[in-house]
Amino acid sequence: MPNRPDSGRAAPVVVTRPLQQAQAFASRVEALGRQAEIFPLLAIEPVDDPSELQAVLGRLEDFALAVFVSPNAIDAAFRCLGAWPAGVPIGIVGEGSRAALRAHGVDERNADIFAPQGDGKMDSEELLKALPLARLRGGRVLVVRGQSGRDFLTEALQEQGVTVEHVTAYRRLAPALDERNRARLLALADHGADWVVTSSEALRNLIEMTRLAGGDDRVVKLQRQRIIVSHHRIAQTAQSLGFCAVILAGSGDERLLAALQSSP
Repeated sequence: MPNRPDSGRAAPVVVTRPLQQAQAFASRVEALGRQAEIFPLLAIEPVDDPSELQAVLGRLEDFALAVFVSPNAIDAAFRCLGAWPAGVPIGIVGEGSRAALRAHGVDERNADIFAPQGDGKMDSEELLKALPLARLRGGRVLVVRGQSGRDFLTEALQEQGVTVEHVTAYRRLAPALDERNRARLLALADHGADWVVTSSEALRNLIEMTRLAGGDDRVVKLQRQRIIVSHHRIAQTAQSLGFCAVILAGSGDERLLAALQSSP
């Protein structure tokens, strides 16, 4: 059975998003009456040399579409941009990216934005279905991402006769395991928590950080805790890493919050 707090109170909810996106979701968790613990499992850092990013963004008009893989990609790009150029469509995956665009003054009123439709999955496969492939054939698409990423969209677009160019906008790193983080992680492993995880890479960092902080015994305790994830690929990663209480909530904050409300 998953570890629960000794006092019978609801387990704390660990928000594992990068610090840049964690607080807004933590506030919504606390609005449900749950205790939120912000413990990022990914650190987002600027690229060492932004000159390539700046150069590519300086010729956005060359592209039939610019795809941002995450809110972090949007934020990093707009640090190099004054305004989004008219006539360049944008592709995004999730509602977090839509909110990031709005924060930079870009929405459907001043840009064509393509995103997964309806209430289904929010991923590259669903974005591909929403793209105007006939218009993109023979053109160039820019993918703005971290230092690496899945190749599904790139390969699928290339199969459709689209030239794809990538640019690295930020770096994803495992957080430093300093004394404060080590103590917090061990306390969460010992006393039980519900972990909200939206990245397979973050899950792998969690296992490695826990092993470094407290050894295999703490990893076993962690694997018994509830993991709430946003995508079936992350659920598969969690199961492959030995987690036994994996809840697939679905994409978007509303589904994640609903899963927390239904948790005992």
